[in-house]
Amino acid sequence: MGQPLLDVRGLTKSFAGVAALSDGQFTLYPGSVHALCGGNGAGKSTFLTIVMGIQKRDGGTIRMRGKEVDFSRPSDALEAGISIIEQELSPVPAMTVAENIFLGREPVGLFGRVDFRKMNGDAQRLLDDLHFKISARSMMMDLTVAELQLVEIAKALSYNAEVIIMDEPTSALGEAQADELFAAVARLKEQGKGVIYVSHRLSEIFGIADTYTVFRDGRYIQSGAIADVSRDRLIEMIVGRPLTEEFAKDNIPTTEPVLAVSGLNAAGWVKDISFTLHRGEILGLYGLMGSGRSEIFERLFGLSPDEGGEIVAFGKALALRNPKEAISAGFAFVTEDRKGSGLNLMADIRDNICMARLQELSSAGLMRSRREASAAKQMIEAFGIKAPNDKLDVSGLSGGNQQKVVLGKWYLTQPGILLLDEPTRGVDVGAKREIYRVMSEFAQGGGAVIMISSEVDEILGMSDRVIVLQDGRISGEVARAELSAAALLHLAA
Repeated sequence: MGQPLLDVRGLTKSFAGVAALSDGQFTLYPGSVHALCGGNGAGKSTFLTIVMGIQKRDGGTIRMRGKEVDFSRPSDALEAGISIIEQELSPVPAMTVAENIFLGREPVGLFGRVDFRKMNGDAQRLLDDLHFKISARSMMMDLTVAELQLVEIAKALSYNAEVIIMDEPTSALGEAQADELFAAVARLKEQGKGVIYVSHRLSEIFGIADTYTVFRDGRYIQSGAIADVSRDRLIEMIVGRPLTEEFAKDNIPTTEPVLAVSGLNAAGWVKDISFTLHRGEILGLYGLMGSGRSEIFERLFGLSPDEGGEIVAFGKALALRNPKEAISAGFAFVTEDRKGSGLNLMADIRDNICMARLQELSSAGLMRSRREASAAKQMIEAFGIKAPNDKLDVSGLSGGNQQKVVLGKWYLTQPGILLLDEPTRGVDVGAKREIYRVMSEFAQGGGAVIMISSEVDEILGMSDRVIVLQDGRISGEVARAELSAAALLHLAA
């Protein structure tokens, strides 16, 4: 296969004496997509931050085209031809798309002034070449999460690097936008670029990657050709044991209604939404990005104004003017962006878990530490959150454990209805199964779940019934017995 673009051997890194990476090995060849696989906490992020010069390695070697390199900062990696599309977005909201893409390397004209015409033109050509339908002059604060992800992708590709790292690049994208990304990846391969692709979506890995490497518990496990490994075998290497069933589903829906929505309008363009949710049911809400899925949840949780329609929960008509009223009515809402709106990243695990029950856990305006510690312990044990103690900053947890903290926060409120928006985004197959188990047990125990997911397999595997949205309206409903990817896509497109 010729000389590797990137060859890493024996990479090690420890934090406070605890090994995060013990044996990082990886080889990337020109014109290929190499999937880096592993569960949350496997060492993938540590490996990538070292390759990008964000962190210094303790040991091991990194070679580019046969020459050993040692990056002390990200700019060194960029100059050497490595760029990264990070999982966690970091836009500058008050700047335009073009200004974000060329931040720190703006083209200049006379007297050293920024040449905005050239910058806007270059940015728009890049976006158009990638088939991203975004204006270079748009303000970042006006974009959706999916559009922000596309801008991040464009920014990484603007460096014209030889090695492009893509860390969960489709986590915020709908299927149509993901297809645009995959087409861009195919063009990069044709140009002889090398792509390191990180995703917990195995369907993507088998669809886009040529080769794979598995890390587990900070160690290299195995590499090979994607064509030579089965889905079950790859899962077994990632998790460390056979995973006999991907979807843990034991709930049996009843005919007792717990939520009836009639003629609901939201966000000015989502119109005439009507459906019934039953006790013990997991109801799927499916649609392409921008179909109005999240807007319905925001209205049900009192995050957007009443624009007409009726909401009846547990036999009581509700106005739901704010989240406090929604929580009192028995709703809990796990948002799609756990770091942006689900967690306080500056706080510890205990504070995050107890955040939605401050009144019950306090007295005379002061938190009762014993009650708080007991409540946090209960949720940590119930969800299997892996952390040395509950005072660890939640920002230090893996994506899967962060999502479990969000779920624990809402379970503590003892809700009757769970609104889950992309509940397994950015978590590994093992953590996914745990979340599916929690959903199923919640429904089995008398609760009811509405789940939004962009993953068709997840909708098919966990839903008892699916409501499909298109352009802010319900386009159809599919019973579990008739569920298929074709049926959902037909109604959504």
